[in-house]
Amino acid sequence: MAEEYLYGITLEGANSSEVWDPEHKNDDADGANQHFGVDQKLIIKMALLGPEAKAGELNVLQVEAMGLKGLIKTPIALLERGKTEQIILDLSFPDPPVTFTLVKGSGPIHIVGHNLLGTHMEEFDDLEDEMEEENIDDEDDEKATQKKRKHTADGKKNGTKRAKMDEAIDK
Repeated sequence: MAEEYLYGITLEGANSSEVWDPEHKNDDADGANQHFGVDQKLIIKMALLGPEAKAGELNVLQVEAMGLKGLIKTPIALLERGKTEQIILDLSFPDPPVTFTLVKGSGPIHIVGHNLLGTHMEEFDDLEDEMEEENIDDEDDEKATQKKRKHTADGKKNGTKRAKMDEAIDK
């Protein structure tokens, strides 16, 4: 089962940046990682300008993260007071580290999302159990439907035969 936590950062000032790297931030006082063996995923849902952002100043938010073919740097939001002050995003980052940088403008830009914690094995086991339950339910539904059809068909045959037999006796 996955745990979900609010994630939020603020970038303020030219070229300010923040790194999401839970493997290093979750170390306890002894230096041991509190979530060792737990998969984490960052999901970003929104970027918005703070109320103190300068009017007419373009703010460009860039992300740097691992892609299929290597490291990717790309802008994800262009925000400007009076024009576009917020943007809805649906970005998922399964592999840390992820770096957010305010490459143009002075912000502040607030980035909001959630951090998912869970293990692959637990999710896989849960998914397997759900699929088995669905298959059993589907099989039970099919058997019940087949029984109803057979019972209804038998009733019709018997009913038809009886009616014909009753007609023959009456004549």
